[in-house]
Amino acid sequence: MSESEHEQTDKQKYEFQKVIEELKDYRGSGTQLVTIYVPEERQISDVVAHVTQEHSEASNIKSKETRTNVQDALKSIKDRLKYYGNTPPENGMVLFSGAVDSGGGQTEMITRVLESPPQPIESFRYHCDAEFLTEPLEEMMGDKGLFGLIVLDRREANVGWLRGKRVEPVKSATSLVPGKQRKGGQSAQRFARLRLEAIDNFYQEVAGMANDLFVDQRHEMDGVLVGGPSPTKDEFLDGDYLHHELQDMVLGKFDVAYTDESGLYDLVDAADEVLAEHEVLEDKQTMEEFFEQLHDGNKATYGFGPTRENLMMGAVETLLISEDLRKDVVAYECPNGHDEYEFIDRTEETPTHECSRCGETVEEGEREDAIDHLMELADQRGSETMFISTDFEKGEQLLTAFGGVAGLLRYSTGV
Repeated sequence: MSESEHEQTDKQKYEFQKVIEELKDYRGSGTQLVTIYVPEERQISDVVAHVTQEHSEASNIKSKETRTNVQDALKSIKDRLKYYGNTPPENGMVLFSGAVDSGGGQTEMITRVLESPPQPIESFRYHCDAEFLTEPLEEMMGDKGLFGLIVLDRREANVGWLRGKRVEPVKSATSLVPGKQRKGGQSAQRFARLRLEAIDNFYQEVAGMANDLFVDQRHEMDGVLVGGPSPTKDEFLDGDYLHHELQDMVLGKFDVAYTDESGLYDLVDAADEVLAEHEVLEDKQTMEEFFEQLHDGNKATYGFGPTRENLMMGAVETLLISEDLRKDVVAYECPNGHDEYEFIDRTEETPTHECSRCGETVEEGEREDAIDHLMELADQRGSETMFISTDFEKGEQLLTAFGGVAGLLRYSTGV
């Protein structure tokens, strides 16, 4: 995956995460919050028909309030679907609608549509409850990585994908390799030669399956995992049967007892440590570079104020933001024309601000999400944005010791 594609994916995931967090906070007074998961292959007309049927059946709900709220939610969803053709967006879409508690005994009707989630929606799902169904989306948000999977012995082989945490078996093959016991009428030498030829042919067939499946997506892949008993997997890899670019992407070979579809799942379990390490590998490398520049160089900045100032100067090559950062920015404009910004907790009320340059008190300021604010500046100045996991020590330090915001600079600024 290219840097721009990786950055776009991070941005998309952050936007999704914000909406998910918002949706998780909503509650309905009854089973009146409607969630609909629509896979890409489901026609919109079929979804509309389903919504119409649910609207009709909702007339049987005993509670008048719940009945009205469910029907209003379904009508809102149906109205939103009019804006689409008959084919959902890539990877599908999720629709949320319902009357949510807005405090003081009041309710507010909200409708949200999330298009093109990070992973394909696998099946149509209609859900009506006191809370929105966000768990499938949350699982997608945690899915990182695309890996090719190969398990084989001399009898059979299976090839598939690991997308995030989901294993997808795709192709399988069985071999014509004879057993070790030769039939009568053949010399031991001839039998051994024929058996080796059959093994070679089978390895070529397995490599062909893998090449057909993986080569076109090699630039999006994070690696290849190979499993099976010894010496099969060793012979396969040592024989350079795979396309040379895939061969270079092999992250490891693992002992796996089964080589049917279940073997693909066993392979993922066996490679657990390698996958966990690889998931944060890029983040670790970036943070190592940050700490090197911080201690021995002069091209690192951290903290909201200095990092924002360097962004404004166009000096930031890569903006580093903690995945767990949950802050807002308040923009103040004092009567004397001084613009200042304050970094505050998302749950904190907007404070009164005293201008640091003239001492003028400013009571109100425009508030926005800190990540949105910083990413917009980065986009305007051609800076890459990278979200850093907290699943390793230096990633955790970015959040706790550096305020969740830092940057690698194009040149030293002294800020």
